[in-house]
Amino acid sequence: MTVTKPRRGLVLGKFLPPHAGHVHLVDFARAHCDELAVVVGTLAREPIPGEVRFGWMRELFPDAHVLHLTDENPQYPEEHPDFWNIWKSSLKRVLPFDIDLVFASEPYGAKLAEVLGAEFVPVDVERVHVPISGTALRADPMTHFRFLPRCVRPWFVRRVCVFGPESTGKTTLARRLAERFETTWVPEFARAYLEARGGVVDDADFAPIARGQISSEEALAKDADRVLFCDTDVLTTTMWSDALRGHCDAWIRAEAERRTYDCYLLTDVDVPFVDDLVRYLPNERRAFHARCVEALETRGRRFVHVRGSWDERFAIAEAAVLELLAEKPEEPT
Repeated sequence: MTVTKPRRGLVLGKFLPPHAGHVHLVDFARAHCDELAVVVGTLAREPIPGEVRFGWMRELFPDAHVLHLTDENPQYPEEHPDFWNIWKSSLKRVLPFDIDLVFASEPYGAKLAEVLGAEFVPVDVERVHVPISGTALRADPMTHFRFLPRCVRPWFVRRVCVFGPESTGKTTLARRLAERFETTWVPEFARAYLEARGGVVDDADFAPIARGQISSEEALAKDADRVLFCDTDVLTTTMWSDALRGHCDAWIRAEAERRTYDCYLLTDVDVPFVDDLVRYLPNERRAFHARCVEALETRGRRFVHVRGSWDERFAIAEAAVLELLAEKPEEPT
């Protein structure tokens, strides 16, 4: 009886970031061999942390051997006379098996295969099937956003928080902006949470409200297209906790400082107050608005005043978002 030896393959890359071209490469390789090792080679100085990229690749390809190589190796053959032996040694150390096939969309794959005693399998070298590169994505992620896998999108998505006192049209504005930019938005978690409790606020409610807002945002960021609109944030939770309890849990404050947004749309109180089950301070909207301004200014956060009629408010917000999306990312230092 003849036993067929498993064909074992390798995909090596920086995945800076993973994109649709990488997905095509790994899917091709998985279909072409029996076992596949995907090695995520990272350097400490790169703009996206290696552990983050390693996590993305594990999420994308749970049935492959996804490995993290953190050796500070030279990146090009001209950088070191023993370049290929250095890489051979590093790969042999982390790989769980000998390699029969090397899959790559770059010319280096042929030499790497030779060094490892394997066969080279080129995959879409001309970028015909997936016309994108990591360099192009990093330079202009908004233009090439469609090439980002779902799990990678939260890293690049521009986050806009609609921020301000109660009954100033935040939910309507967030929903309308999401429709205009064909993306998703994050509802205010506190509203649904408190409506289910008849509008009664207890001291213990603020922790689940904060966790719910954070969880909603992180889940929906994966579905966003370029921009995610958030109806309030955890900073809002701290302000309401202070207003209704006189204090706030330390971890909620810490999250409010850690979680920032690319732009805040600060809604003014120049619209009529509409009462409902979960509105609590109808006579303090102006004072709350002043606290909102102070909260943003003291933290140095970018914000735009949104005021006027409903259409005027939308026009101001739309212009701010268009300006944000037109900005190119800063070069890493």
